[in-house]
Amino acid sequence: MTKADIVNEIAKETGLEKNQVLAVVEAFMENVKGSLAKSEPVYLRGFGSFIVKHRATKAARNITAKTTIVIPEHDIPAFKPAKSFVAELKK
Repeated sequence: MTKADIVNEIAKETGLEKNQVLAVVEAFMENVKGSLAKSEPVYLRGFGSFIVKHRATKAARNITAKTTIVIPEHDIPAFKPAKSFVAELKK
């Protein structure tokens, strides 16, 4: 499902204009990205959490070139679904 599909579905369900729904979806995504950029998790009860995971420095190998490179520590965004959400998917 793409962002356009999400906007179309919400517009159908709510009766709002697509451009209004698109503005809300865009604002939601910007707020989530902004919070994660500040290392603040976003909790959505019943859906899940957008969190920042820290990855430590590690060594990786390029098997073809037979070299070792060091991947520096970094943070990555992640999503952890709520238990109730996972339970719905298992039905």
